[in-house]
Amino acid sequence: MDLPPPDRAERIRRALLAAFPAAAVEVVDDSHRHAGHAGARPEGETHYSVRVVSPAFTGLNRVSRSRAAHAALEAEFGAGMHALSLRLLAPDEADAAAR
Repeated sequence: MDLPPPDRAERIRRALLAAFPAAAVEVVDDSHRHAGHAGARPEGETHYSVRVVSPAFTGLNRVSRSRAAHAALEAEFGAGMHALSLRLLAPDEADAAAR
């Protein structure tokens, strides 16, 4: 039995886990909130919010973290993803935010 291909949210999650193997990754499709905006498509899968907690971010500034995440998701941007909201944290930052 053939499985359907993964949706973009799952592909994003997989790409980020491949780039940051010890990460906790959360992906939310926000496309429905952007209907009628630039880059939105009727079928959705264009706007996402992502939270990644990874030891790989320890010691990196915000720009370096963002560049690493964008590099991991380059194929998705090339395939129609329009917007990405990133929250990229080192584990100690995530622990502090949870308090």
